[in-house]
Amino acid sequence: MIDPRFYEALGPMTVRALAPSAEIGGDAERLVSGAAPADRAGPSDLCYYEPKGAAPLTTSPAACIITAAQAHLAPNAGALILSDRPRSTFARTAPALIRARSFTPDVAIDPSAQLEDGVRLGHGVVIGAHARIGAGAEIGPHTVIGPGVAIGRRTRIGANVSIAFSLIGDDCLILSGTVLGEQGFGVAGDASGPVDVPHLGRVIIQDRVTIGANCTVDRGVFDDTVVGEDTKIDNLCHIAHNCQVGRGVLMAAFAGVSGSTVIGDGATLGGRVGIADHRRIGAGSTLAGASAVMQDVPEGEVWMGYPAKPIRKFLRETAWLNRKSAGARNAGE
Repeated sequence: MIDPRFYEALGPMTVRALAPSAEIGGDAERLVSGAAPADRAGPSDLCYYEPKGAAPLTTSPAACIITAAQAHLAPNAGALILSDRPRSTFARTAPALIRARSFTPDVAIDPSAQLEDGVRLGHGVVIGAHARIGAGAEIGPHTVIGPGVAIGRRTRIGANVSIAFSLIGDDCLILSGTVLGEQGFGVAGDASGPVDVPHLGRVIIQDRVTIGANCTVDRGVFDDTVVGEDTKIDNLCHIAHNCQVGRGVLMAAFAGVSGSTVIGDGATLGGRVGIADHRRIGAGSTLAGASAVMQDVPEGEVWMGYPAKPIRKFLRETAWLNRKSAGARNAGE
């Protein structure tokens, strides 16, 4: 469900009005008012579906599904918009239904914002409509808090921070220059060129999280990007859309986590670690500095290398290569 604190519905609209030039199957006058992923779309939602093989979408009662497949693969949909590029068609269509809430012009602190006792604001702070800031929180100079954002009690936020589409817990520390809740790098393409996929999710930062200076945490496409309790993130790290970071995770500087990755509780990421998208990093695992992680990492294991692999395997291979190199040098002398 789209969070109304951050997004406003522009519909309902008929399927025909959404896609006036498209080939439509089913009820072209069906009303659509929201958007959701295909597996959770309800009877008033728009979604897109790109089947793997001929897998049917039998469980979705969506008002409208954008798909390249035939109607028998989505029998419960009210209507279909047929497209060779469902994701890009969704990206071009969804903004007609849902719009991000914007700041009130020429107002630094919106009168509808709720500030509890003891909140301290630095010079030049901007706070959007219906934002909520808990007791004892500190907001640094020139920080921007977007509409609907909630910040917990005693949380401290540095200067020049931007927070949007986010819910922040109690006793957090967010250092200067960090950006939370902006759109991630989701791009679809068709004959008209690339188009940004709308991000309609949120960022959830749980209690007692530390996020260093100049970090970025992107909001999800539909689901939330979540950082769990007591996690500590160093400066200059990036967490992409839809990621789930567990409790007590340690992430050193320059770490980059690609979209839809899940990091288990208590994992440790060394400096400059890079993780590919849709990976699972097991609880209690360790990724050594500068590792490039292309595979899932089991719980409790230590991996390193480029590409990363279990540390014992990496060290054995490195030793073998060193012996071979030394032998080749000696043979050439």
